[in-house]
Amino acid sequence: MVKIGDVEVGEFPLLLAPMEDVSDPPFRALCKAQGCDMMYTEFISVEGLIRDADKSIQKLDIYDYERPIGIQIFGAEMDSMMRAAEIVEEARPEVLDINYGCPVKKVVCKMAGAGILQDIDKMVELTQAVVKSTSLPVTVKTRLGWDDQTQYIEEVAERLQDVGIKALSVHGRTRKQMYKGEADWTLIGKIKENPRIHIPIFGNGDIDSPQKAAEYRQRYGIDGIMIGRASIGHPWIFREIKHYFKTGELLPPPTIHERVEAAMEHLRRSLEWKGEKLGVLEMRRHYTNYFKGYPGVKEFRKQLVTEETPAALFDILREMEVRFSEVELPV
Repeated sequence: MVKIGDVEVGEFPLLLAPMEDVSDPPFRALCKAQGCDMMYTEFISVEGLIRDADKSIQKLDIYDYERPIGIQIFGAEMDSMMRAAEIVEEARPEVLDINYGCPVKKVVCKMAGAGILQDIDKMVELTQAVVKSTSLPVTVKTRLGWDDQTQYIEEVAERLQDVGIKALSVHGRTRKQMYKGEADWTLIGKIKENPRIHIPIFGNGDIDSPQKAAEYRQRYGIDGIMIGRASIGHPWIFREIKHYFKTGELLPPPTIHERVEAAMEHLRRSLEWKGEKLGVLEMRRHYTNYFKGYPGVKEFRKQLVTEETPAALFDILREMEVRFSEVELPV
């Protein structure tokens, strides 16, 4: 059983990566229902938290059915990080996670997210301060390094473990790569081979099929896999990987009925959590992902991203089920 501190997360946990504008409560509910073992919130600005900004505070919303769950924060100022850790603890997640991996320019230019990979000493210092500020297990998500010349992740893993983190998730790319090229898990495997490392190490990057999950599990010896982009519009990836681990067989792809039901459930939960206006607006980025590969989906997409009435949106989705009921997607 893999444990983050005292928190049990499964024999070989599949984790939902924290993704801005994606891993909110409506989406997390779908992933949990499909077998995700551990989930993380969208990343939350510590400056927003300590200033009581509505958007940041709302991201603290977690529900009992989601547990175990981690709340992820990002920032670069020690006082703010420490104060934010206290606020997060009041929300009662199982885990507090620090984002040292976000490559987006507006985050990086403040030396937050992956920006801190340019100053490993500060990264360790900040992490130690957060660990001391909370009774929650603290975990970190990061990248291999800032660029190809600064892939210090093996040293970083040791130093972060030494200051008290309870698990480390590593995305197999540098900040310079953003999301381009292929993720390289070689150094993630080397961290696992290090006899000094005793905390769980989770690999992240490009896991988009059960076969790849099984291959990387075997090849790199990691304690679990964190899945991000492959789950968008396809929360079934968690059940597909687990089924493959158990049986060696691939599940058939989700039916059009399952896809429509998932999109409708996502919309329902978005309306409930965000209110009608925002719920309708923020679902627009998700529809295409649920129906990738279906011929003629573009005409429906146009309707889905312009319609503002929830009832009409549900009607369009039901119409899609009828239209695509005879279509078989290639496996």
